[in-house]
Amino acid sequence: MLLHISEQAAETLQEQIVDQIRARILSGGLTANTALPSIRSLAKELRVSVITVQRAYDSLLNENLVYARRGKGYFVADLPSTDKASLAGTRFEDRLHKLINDAKREGLSNEDVERVFRTALDSLEEDDA
Repeated sequence: MLLHISEQAAETLQEQIVDQIRARILSGGLTANTALPSIRSLAKELRVSVITVQRAYDSLLNENLVYARRGKGYFVADLPSTDKASLAGTRFEDRLHKLINDAKREGLSNEDVERVFRTALDSLEEDDA
């Protein structure tokens, strides 16, 4: 499994692992019942501790994105696409609320926030074209 983690990132190594696996599950890059790498093999591949990977997998387990089979490992949970979209939307809304609150604390008005959001969205649409 190809994950890109960095010790210089603002997020912890565990958060980076969780975020990247979650993104792959929600985007359909990892399909239902796909086996995740063993804790030891992923730890070795990423050059992190086994405990870091164990905690990342436990976090994904708590989010019901993966399930564990005793003696077999961790597997991607079977989530309907509506659940994936709902979870992705909720996570995006939570992050957006934080960004908006930060922008307002820094003095931006609702109109400023909306303009910046629209500009960013428009630039992404141009990139996709």
